[in-house]
Amino acid sequence: MIAFVEEHRGAIGVEPICKHLPIDPSTFYDHLAKRANPDLLSDRAKRDKAVRPEIERVWEQNYKVYGVRKV
Repeated sequence: MIAFVEEHRGAIGVEPICKHLPIDPSTFYDHLAKRANPDLLSDRAKRDKAVRPEIERVWEQNYKVYGVRKV
């Protein structure tokens, strides 16, 4: 949804788009702020970003199966 709003915001505007989608304009702007400044991310999001390469490595070595017990 963020990508859709971003793609069409110039022609329509954020608020009119968000009236018809299940997303609040403040959520859209918060997402943009966090993308521009990763320091605004939550501690959990920062940690997830840090461990993602390790999870992907394990997933690749385990025949690309998924799930907590499998990874």
